[in-house]
Amino acid sequence: MSIRRGLGSDGDQHVIDYLKRMQTENPSFFYSIQCDGEQSNRSIFWVDSSFRMNYSYFGDTVRLNTSYVAHQFRVPLISITGLNHHGQPVLFGCGLLHYESDSSYIWLLQNWLHAMSENHPVSITTEPNHHIQMAVSQVLPQTHHRFCKWSIFRETQQKLSHIYQTRPSFDKDFGNCIHETEKVEEFESCWQSLLKKYSLINNEWLQSIYNARHQWVPVYLQDTFFGELYTKIPEQTLNLFFDGYMDPTTSIQSVIKQYEAAISYWNEMELKADFETTNTMPLLKTPSPMEKQAANLYTRRAFLKFQEELVETLANPATKLEDNGAFTTFQVAKFGEEQKHQKGYIVRFNSFEMKANCSCHMFEFSGIICRHVLSVFRAKNVLTLPSQYILKRWTRDAKRGGEIVVYGQELPNDPCCNSLNARYNSLRHEAIKYVEEGAKSISVYNVALEALQVASKKVSASKRQSLLMNNGVVLNGEMDLGNGSQEMAYQSRGEKEKKIRELSAELEDTNKKCEVYRANLLAVLKDMEEQKLKLSVKVQNARLSLKE
Repeated sequence: MSIRRGLGSDGDQHVIDYLKRMQTENPSFFYSIQCDGEQSNRSIFWVDSSFRMNYSYFGDTVRLNTSYVAHQFRVPLISITGLNHHGQPVLFGCGLLHYESDSSYIWLLQNWLHAMSENHPVSITTEPNHHIQMAVSQVLPQTHHRFCKWSIFRETQQKLSHIYQTRPSFDKDFGNCIHETEKVEEFESCWQSLLKKYSLINNEWLQSIYNARHQWVPVYLQDTFFGELYTKIPEQTLNLFFDGYMDPTTSIQSVIKQYEAAISYWNEMELKADFETTNTMPLLKTPSPMEKQAANLYTRRAFLKFQEELVETLANPATKLEDNGAFTTFQVAKFGEEQKHQKGYIVRFNSFEMKANCSCHMFEFSGIICRHVLSVFRAKNVLTLPSQYILKRWTRDAKRGGEIVVYGQELPNDPCCNSLNARYNSLRHEAIKYVEEGAKSISVYNVALEALQVASKKVSASKRQSLLMNNGVVLNGEMDLGNGSQEMAYQSRGEKEKKIRELSAELEDTNKKCEVYRANLLAVLKDMEEQKLKLSVKVQNARLSLKE
């Protein structure tokens, strides 16, 4: 176990006081504290209601960033992030992790998963850390776990520094082996050639990362969704939500200020991307109706990736290999490479269901359809993009509703209601979505507030009815004659009056609880309205600056 020096109870208390204040202002705010026996080594984790909302829209793939812990910053900040519909980082969870161990990461992931109503992501990307690997396998056993390949590249440079210095060509050859191979067989052959060329067949480090190749080499991860539109962009640029706001000298006293500044910045970036997507039309490069359709559906970032693939169909013709009626098989390759089988991709097309599967698996990996399938659509005269290839998380409407679908795989947003915890999480999730919608304008706020008041009365009435029925009390002029009801009918007047007093007291207590819940909901609505007004001012200022 790697122990880190704590920041001291005073420093931690600064953060804890902030979290307590946030929870008081917003009942849906969640935080947890873990101690290792010393007050100076407390680990802290928290989740805001906005994190839950982000997760309901974009929780298909997540990234656990522990680089500040690994590089021993003064503040060991960790974050769990994802990618929104513009390809920008969004926050799902945040905390301070003072020491690394299997148990600390298990605690972290368990608390985060609980806050997210036990909804598991499809995939997670982390540092190649054995403590994290153990925790992910235990807490998220069905989630695909990927190691950050850029971390492996960085460590390879350290482990093989003598090779990099004496054989400069190794850097390029190693990169090409990882990034340019498009099939498993091609990678395996290239790897063996690399080892022989540089006499590294017995190198322990290369053998260790080769043994873990299924968790970091791209060719082995093609059929899993990771939401990356551009695969050659370093993953750390996608991970670092707090890049530019945190450095090795950042103190615990300023971490909350920097944390809020980073959140504000990315909120503004999302607003700007929304504005650009909604108010400007991208330049179309083809006469294809499919391109125009995509321009109206996708966010600008997602559309540019789709457009890139569509334009490439001009240089990647589809050649029919087989047609058995139900399925037609094509080979798609660049002009001049048709005879190089290793460079061609196989697409199987079902004309009845308008479905196509490509051996490159780009749609499964990124959620954007590839040039190879688009070439087949072109050959089969498919003029518009079939609905199953329009992933909602990349569209302008990604944040309307909380349903996440990844290539026909739906993440559960309605947990089983057989337990109190499941019912609580389900209602909390629905309430947060309702609050978000209710705070969008003062008119909608008033309607939402009235609806909440009506709902509160209905909940109270339903609970009273259930309480009375369970105790065999007369309802609507009829006697409940369940177990023990005959005996109650012959109870003395004094006993009945005592029972009525007990039920009345319980009912009064229930009404008080309902009032507390209603007050909490009203507080959340008020908070959201204030946030909405602040954002409205920022949007107005942004529009004015654009006009200038």
